[in-house]
This record gives sequence, C-alpha cells and structure tokens, in this order.
Amino acid sequence: MYKYDQYDQAMVDARVAEFRDQVRRRVEGKLSEDQFKPLRLMNGLYLQLHAYMLRVAVPYGTLNGRQMCALADIADKYDRGYGHFTTRQNIQYNWIKLEDAGDILADLAEVEMHAIQTSGNCIRNISSDHFAGAAADELIDPRPYAELLRQWSSFHPEFLALPRKFKIAVIASETDRAAMKLHDIGIRIVKNDAGEIGAAFYVGGGMGRTPMIAPCIREFVPLDQLVTYSEACLRVYNRHGRRDNKYKARIKILVHELGAEEYTRQVEEEFAHLLEQGIEPPLAELERIKAYFADPAFESGLPEDIDRSDPDFALWVDRNCVAHKTPGYVSAVISLKPVGGIPGDASSGQMRLMADLAEKYSFDEMRVMHTQNIVLPHVRKADLHALWTALYEAGLGTANLDRIGDIIACPGLDYCSLANARSIPVAQQISERFAANGKEDALGELKLKISGCINACGHHHAGHIGILGVDKKGVENYQLLLGGSEAGDTSLGKITGPGFSEAGIVDAVETAADVYLREREDGERFLDTYRRIGIEPFKEALYG
Repeated sequence: MYKYDQYDQAMVDARVAEFRDQVRRRVEGKLSEDQFKPLRLMNGLYLQLHAYMLRVAVPYGTLNGRQMCALADIADKYDRGYGHFTTRQNIQYNWIKLEDAGDILADLAEVEMHAIQTSGNCIRNISSDHFAGAAADELIDPRPYAELLRQWSSFHPEFLALPRKFKIAVIASETDRAAMKLHDIGIRIVKNDAGEIGAAFYVGGGMGRTPMIAPCIREFVPLDQLVTYSEACLRVYNRHGRRDNKYKARIKILVHELGAEEYTRQVEEEFAHLLEQGIEPPLAELERIKAYFADPAFESGLPEDIDRSDPDFALWVDRNCVAHKTPGYVSAVISLKPVGGIPGDASSGQMRLMADLAEKYSFDEMRVMHTQNIVLPHVRKADLHALWTALYEAGLGTANLDRIGDIIACPGLDYCSLANARSIPVAQQISERFAANGKEDALGELKLKISGCINACGHHHAGHIGILGVDKKGVENYQLLLGGSEAGDTSLGKITGPGFSEAGIVDAVETAADVYLREREDGERFLDTYRRIGIEPFKEALYG
C-alpha cells in the first residue's frame, strides 16, 4: 500500500484546517449555501434528502485494518453505525451533521485518508481492478500507475474546474473487472509485439443519461509517457468540452460529436507538444511509488488441498474465492449482499471484524470492489475455513459472488435528492424472491444492477439485467433492461418496453430469468443466451 510522506500529510492537514474554517463560517451564517456549496463539494460533502452525505476516497479500493477501523469509528461517532461502499470503491456516510464535518476529515487524516476530489467537476477517485497485485491473469500490478495518476490529478490546477466530473480506471489484465470501457478514460496495461509494457487508452465511455462505450484511441503508450498522454486527453477535453449544458458536458459527448478520429488527432497533437515540455514525473518517483506495492511475504510450499466436508463452506469456496497468482493462496470475497440486505452497507461491527480478519489472514490488506463487496486479496487456502466461520457468524458469509443476489444498487430515493425511485427495497425483494424460489443456483452468473435515476450510479446500463427507476406522473416506475455487460465484452442493456410497478419489476426479473432457464444451451450464461436469441422472446414473456 502507498504510505503518505511528509508532503502528503501536510497537504491533507492543510485542507482539513481550510475546511474547518469554511464550515465555521457557514454555521455562523457568514457564508450562504450558494457560497458554501462549491467549497463543501470539493471535500466530498453533499446535501441529500435528510442530511449531509460524506463520500470518503479509497484510492483504487486499497485500505488496511487501521483505516477500516477508523471508518467504523466514524460510523459510530458521527453517523448511525454503518457505512455504504460504492461502485467507485469509496465509502459514503448518509447522516452527517455539518458541524461535525471538519472533525471527520481530521479523523480521516490521522489514518492517511481524505475526501478530496470525491465530488465536483474534477478528476475523481482513480479506480482499478480489485484483484490487482493478486490476480493470476494480470500482466503487472496496475496500482502503482493508478497511484501515480492520483498524485498527478490531486489539486492539478488545470483540471480542478473541468466541464464535468471525470473518472479514470487502470487495469492490467485481459479480464476487465473495473468496467474500464465505461470510464471517461480507461487504461489497460498491455504488452506489444516487441515484448514492451505500455498502455492502451480508451476514451469517451460512461453511463448516465447517454451511455457510451469508450473507443480505443491509442493501442500503445509507453509507460514512461502515461501521465503525459493522460494530460493530453484532459487538455483537449478541457478546451472543447461544453460548459453551457451539463447534460452534454461529459467527454463521451465530445468524443462522439468530434468523432473518435478527430479527437484522437487533437490528442496526438497535444501529446507531441507536451513531450517537448517534459512534464512526465521522473522515473525515480515511479520507482518510489512501486516500492510500496511490493508483494507481501508469501510463503512457499503451502498445501493446495481444501477440506470440503462442510457443504456450506465448500459452496462459499467455489463461489467467493478467486484464483491467486501464488500457489497456496486465493482472493476471498466478503459479500455485503446478505439475503434481504442493503447492497454495499456494512455495520461498524462488521467493518471492525473485516479489519481484524485482514490483519490475521490477508497481510493487513483489503480492497473495496466496484461491485460493493470487500475482498481479502491474499488468503492462504489453509486459513479459509477459519475465515469463513468468522464471516458466517457475522452475516458476511453469503456465497453469491456474481449471482443474482449479488446486486449492485445505488441509495436511491431513500437518501438521494436526485433519485426518482427507490432502489433499496427493490434489491431486497429480488434478493428474497430468488433465495425463496431456489433459482439462484440454476441461474449461475447473472449480474443485476439497479439505479434510482438516469445518473446510473447503480450501473444499470451494464447489468445482464438492469433496472432503472423513473418518475411516472408522481409514481415510482421501473424500466427493465437486458443484455448489458461491464466486462471485456462491454455492451449496453436495452429497455424491454413499458415500465413496471415496484411489485411488478420483481415479477419481471423472475420472468426474464425463467426465459433464460427455458432457452439456454449447455454452458451458456444469461448474457450468452440473450445475445443468441435476442430480446423478442423476453418481451413476449413480459408483455404478451
């Protein structure tokens, strides 16, 4: 993990002091809400339906036990005893009092955390593969490069007032576990024919009101020019991105309207200019960062066998454990999606338990997954039963990774002032329905995602089954989408037809699942069957 140096700590401490003063002036009435709003958003503080919401950055999802315990303490001291892990590998608190905001940021600073650039028209939290550094299929660990980009983008004077928010993902495997092509910039670390390591750049993806899949604008950028090429991409966007219409302000609209070819031409021109300026950080800085991401002290000669005599444990191993690059280890996923639970929520007690288990079994390291779960990246196979037992007893042992119960859902109208419909009750009812009908096992991999509004914080466009909540003449209504994917075979879901009521959408999901079970061929996932037979058999079953 990256560790703050004196400069990092001084920078974060200075921001805390600055924001304390801004909050004081707002509480005293010396700042109006209009004056205060841009200041609080720079520090991740939103005004939601019932209270302030604070979004805390977890860069590329990596954190240790001490940090997780600090997040638990904040949940108890300043919130209602829980936190909500998000699709950008962050955590949010939904019941924050304004007068406490400065103290929270100070508490975060003590454990090398902050809420800087988790909101506003700037470069947001850099995301990455949640199995980075552990994955059996990765080329290299992408996190040093994500950290380099984080440092480059933090307080970058040219990019603190972009036309719109900006999201970057970095991965290093053929398998896309970070929805890379649905980011403003997606970077895949690759190897060229000469055996050199570089980066492919995908620019102009995103979800929201106008979902788009990012095209590849350059297949190979040398890694020692990564920041320079990123800056060229941002400069062209900052120069031409629209500021007169927030619905057309994202880079995806610019790339679409200019055309990928013309956008690329301008980026290449800017890139050539920047290469002459020598803006790339020195190699010594990258090597300094890389040193923090060295492998932990993995043991050799560990046993590969797992005692599968307990069927519940065996099921959890099969579903929630992922192959590791080192023999004798796996990455173990902790599901935050118990049957009937709120996706992504964890109580303070559960956070402390996860911290304790990470210290015992995973070299004191955890990752927040963009699927709103937590992963212990480096667990010995010999420790899995003890780990699972502790998780199971705490309600964290659900074996549903990538199943229909592993639902991504935004907070929706229960919390969010932008939402048109509730997401949480729909997620809970679907989870309970498929737990009761016993179909989850038969369905296999089926990724379901729910958003409470068109902003798509629940990634509904990218779900094998997606649900979008809309307002229909003052009544909550839910559109059903089919055929989306956030993986390497990225695709956008299509709306099946007229929307459904809250009860109706749960029935509609089961109907779509039943069509798959009836029509699938050997080895096909839901997505494969949908792509083979098309949307019409599903529409026929749904609408007659």
